[in-house]
Amino acid sequence: MPSGDVLPSANRGGLGSKLLNRELATYPEAGTRRYNLFLVVAITVALYYELYVGGGVAPLILGQLQIPFPVFVLILAFGNLAGAFASLIAGLTDRLGRANLVVIGLGIVSLITLFVVPNVHSQTGYALAYGAVAIVEGIILVATPALIRDFSPQVGRATAMGFWTVGPVLGSLMVSLVTTYTLPLYGTWQSQYVICGIIGLCVFVVAVFSLRELAPALRDQLMVSERDRVLIEARAKGLDIEASLRNPWRQMMHLDILGSALGVSVLLLFYYTAVAFGTIYLITVFNLTIAQANSVANWAWASNAIALIIAGLVSDHFRVRKPFMLVGGIGAGIFMYLYLSLIGTHPSVETLAMITAGQSILVGFAYTTWMASFTETVEAHNPALTATGLAVWGWILRVVVTVCFLSLPKVIGSVTPLVEAPYFLGQLHAILAAHGTPGAALMAQIGAIQAAAAAAPGQWKTWYYICIAGVAVFLACIFTMRGRWSPAAARADEEAHNALVAREVAKLRG
Repeated sequence: MPSGDVLPSANRGGLGSKLLNRELATYPEAGTRRYNLFLVVAITVALYYELYVGGGVAPLILGQLQIPFPVFVLILAFGNLAGAFASLIAGLTDRLGRANLVVIGLGIVSLITLFVVPNVHSQTGYALAYGAVAIVEGIILVATPALIRDFSPQVGRATAMGFWTVGPVLGSLMVSLVTTYTLPLYGTWQSQYVICGIIGLCVFVVAVFSLRELAPALRDQLMVSERDRVLIEARAKGLDIEASLRNPWRQMMHLDILGSALGVSVLLLFYYTAVAFGTIYLITVFNLTIAQANSVANWAWASNAIALIIAGLVSDHFRVRKPFMLVGGIGAGIFMYLYLSLIGTHPSVETLAMITAGQSILVGFAYTTWMASFTETVEAHNPALTATGLAVWGWILRVVVTVCFLSLPKVIGSVTPLVEAPYFLGQLHAILAAHGTPGAALMAQIGAIQAAAAAAPGQWKTWYYICIAGVAVFLACIFTMRGRWSPAAARADEEAHNALVAREVAKLRG
């Protein structure tokens, strides 16, 4: 592990004390910062893999545990609602620190994933386990990007946030990849949770001994570039931390923070639909197998992960965020329309993969640059309250997702009979083999399945039009955020800031 200066108190006491005290007393060198950034991304990947793993085998879970689709959606919705309020709790990391919360949370989720979920046998058991995971995820949703912000100056912020945003996407990609190659071997949905939990525990062990964070006096300041390091360390010696943290929620109640958080939340309606119901959608609307549905998802998540990194690098090069958010948002809306235009047709797996990959690339450009812009918008109000600003975003995001999940069954009422159809048809064949003819009840259920199949395309189209409307709201909210549209103006701002830092450092040395 790269070296870093840990506070002297970290070297006293027993092993437990050393593990819990993770603060760096001085701003770390590039190697230490990059290692911690990498570790935060790895933790994020593991956590979201554990949160999303059920989506890859949702039809099997619903069938074996006999969970009706509306009940399954309610489980997801209330889990997200619990996660929303957990996100607010994570705002306390501005005072209490972030790293320990992240490490302990990952350990708890990994244990639940490995030992609890594979052994549930009822709707209630699954709901409680999912709720526990969602609560921890709501906290870490705030704490991990706050750590990314702490270790990344604004000049490289979009690249750093691009790597963090890869976390949820790679979590989704791991779900689809691992399911594609291991489900045919093991044949059970429980196997996917076991694999996922083992991976999570491996990352947890590394994080326990390695993850560090900045001391409060360092993280509570604005750092535009590497040149600010000397000035930040000098200011840290006399920084009034308590004064900067007074009335934290009131300091975040601004249109540029609230509006932009709402905008990105509705932009991601399509993403959360794909994560939770993408497999069900592809199976019930296009008659794909679980393996084919996950192969389509492989293309979408892989292309999105690459786009997130490229978007961050390009945005940092030009020093602007808003043009990328605008182009990415418009392009994502266009590809969403192309995607819903396929409903009711018989596209190939390759066509579905290409359309979803294009949409994922453009959303990646919009979201990475939004994450960088949002943290910079929060810093413009108070850099000491980064986690509080991210907590506001996390709460709004989770509330929007909850409303999304509660609304989806009302728009798409055809899912339940279609998801249950394979299990019903298996029973039907057994009855026909034994009795020769189906009874009236069986004929009625056959009719319900046929009616659901006919209604599904129109219902899914309606839902995806709602997702496109969310893109339009996101585009409008871009204009409330801080930041330049012109690269030349952004570079002029940076040069003026560097000149100011040089003058301040000269005074300190004088």
